[in-house]
Amino acid sequence: MEYQNITVSLPKDILLKVKHIAVEKRTSVSGLLARTLEDIVKKEDSYRKARERHMALLNDAPDLGTGGKIGWSRGDIHER
Repeated sequence: MEYQNITVSLPKDILLKVKHIAVEKRTSVSGLLARTLEDIVKKEDSYRKARERHMALLNDAPDLGTGGKIGWSRGDIHER
């Protein structure tokens, strides 16, 4: 895997807390940030794949005989 350096600007108080978290997790700030960003990318990829699967299911859904039109109103269903 090829790596590329980046520069990140953070408020000093946040950076200090992040450094403490990294020490507690026995990693570096860079390692902590890389792992967090990897988790974000994995979640986004999972969401995208799930969305694509569900959209395919909707596109392939059987015709229920309505022709895509609703033949009733809310009032027809919910009597008052």
